[in-house]
Amino acid sequence: MPSQEIESNMNKSVEATQRNFNTIRTGRANTTLLDRISVEYYGVETPLKSLATISTPDSQTISIQPFDISSLTLIEKAISISDLGFTPNNDGKIIRINIPPLTEERRKEFCKLASKYAEEGKVALRNIRREAIDKIKKSEKDGDLSIDQSRDQQDSIQKLTDKFIHLIEQKLTDKETEILKV
Repeated sequence: MPSQEIESNMNKSVEATQRNFNTIRTGRANTTLLDRISVEYYGVETPLKSLATISTPDSQTISIQPFDISSLTLIEKAISISDLGFTPNNDGKIIRINIPPLTEERRKEFCKLASKYAEEGKVALRNIRREAIDKIKKSEKDGDLSIDQSRDQQDSIQKLTDKFIHLIEQKLTDKETEILKV
């Protein structure tokens, strides 16, 4: 497994972790909070952002304007049954969601969730490292690499893994700061 491929896979893991972080509420309105919501539109699960324009007119409100007015109630229902805990307000043309300020308890729950996402990202990085090191050891066993070459490659993969784990930890610290900011 070439170094560029390993680095690319590790980058994808960090990006996936960042996308998970983006779905966590911070007390301010953010359109990425609705990224995971899908609506059953004509019998097909469709991402909300494909059905409507989503914007944040102010720091406490998310506005959703459907492209097709007939999907308004479907969108409202999908938001209501989601695990986000939002109550959508439908005025017949636009759905507005008021983002209530977070309680201290809720902030701590979201920090735990962010930690869980970070840990999942680190596990994904370690799995990439393990696969790469297994391939190197196999090459060494087959006689394609010397012991020194094998150790050098394993060390470089470990350094790469450490770099990306540090990056995830930094993103976690930033997200926790954002969540706890009142």
